[in-house]
Amino acid sequence: MGGVERRGQRFGWVFAGVWLVYLSENLKALLAAPAGWRQDVGLVALAGFAALYMMLVGWLSAIRHGLGPRRATVLLWVVLLALLGLAALQVPGAGVHALTCLVYVAGSAMIGLPWRQAVPFAAALLVLAEVLAWRVPGWDDQGYGLAVLLGSAASGGIRLAAERQDRLQAAQRELEELTQRELADRAVADERARIAADLHDILGHSLTVVTVKAELAQRLLDVDVGRARAELRDLEALARDALSDVRATALGVRGISLPGEIAAARAALAAAHVCAELPGATDAVPTRHRELFAWTIREAVTNVVRHSRAAHCEVRLAPDSVEIVDDGPGDGVPAVDGQGLRGLRRRADSAGATLTVGRRPDRPGFLVRVEVAS
Repeated sequence: MGGVERRGQRFGWVFAGVWLVYLSENLKALLAAPAGWRQDVGLVALAGFAALYMMLVGWLSAIRHGLGPRRATVLLWVVLLALLGLAALQVPGAGVHALTCLVYVAGSAMIGLPWRQAVPFAAALLVLAEVLAWRVPGWDDQGYGLAVLLGSAASGGIRLAAERQDRLQAAQRELEELTQRELADRAVADERARIAADLHDILGHSLTVVTVKAELAQRLLDVDVGRARAELRDLEALARDALSDVRATALGVRGISLPGEIAAARAALAAAHVCAELPGATDAVPTRHRELFAWTIREAVTNVVRHSRAAHCEVRLAPDSVEIVDDGPGDGVPAVDGQGLRGLRRRADSAGATLTVGRRPDRPGFLVRVEVAS
């Protein structure tokens, strides 16, 4: 009933005014009747009927919204019976023409009453119009029963169309809500995947360096206790930094810097006894590329330390590219579709960059290169 109520609230007075043109038959019959109480009562009843009908159509939505379905139905019955009473008062002066009012009453009932009440009531009015037209002396059938039937059917059709429109709109709203929930769930899943990838990259790098330094410290315990202690202090610092990075990543506030990753790469490669050739400055790299390049260095250096068994590693940095190459034998090279490289590829794709991973074309070794469009 939501559509009926909204349309009634907006256009009720207009609809009511247009329909009142059919009461002109009653008015003509009353004006043609002999002067006296029949004419006076009929005219007053006609005016009251027209006013009450217009108020009913205009107030129908407000009645339902304000009172609720049960109380609104009771009030509507009171108004419909009042309309029938005003129609009956027109009979002495207007005669058979007073049956025109039954069309308005039946139409209002089909719009406002529950279906199980509206249909029998409209049918009763149809029977009443036919019986009175045929049985009252001096009256003849002028099609009022058919008018009641057509008016009821038209009003019921409008109500059905409005209810179907309401159901369609409700289904659309439900679909929109489901779509929004699905998008929200997908965003949560994507964010979880992003955090998982970040944690993998962070812990993978940090734990690799921790493992290398722990092995070095263990070997130095019997050779150089001072250096072993220094390595253990570095282990503690690395563990604290990794824990801090994990916490920050979980909170979504973690950042990564290009100079910091170059410094971390130097420490990691030194701990793994890999000769490192690293850039001394990062000023030439635009700010918008630095985070991607930093992640590239982190992932590539982690793979060098873990898998390559290389003796030399070089990081080549340019304004629009970063390249990490090593001279490892190749049997320990990670799979190109490894978890860390997949995360790096997602970052490169998001930035519109090109990621190249594979064997070096010029000599033995492995290559990781990220290049952005200039």
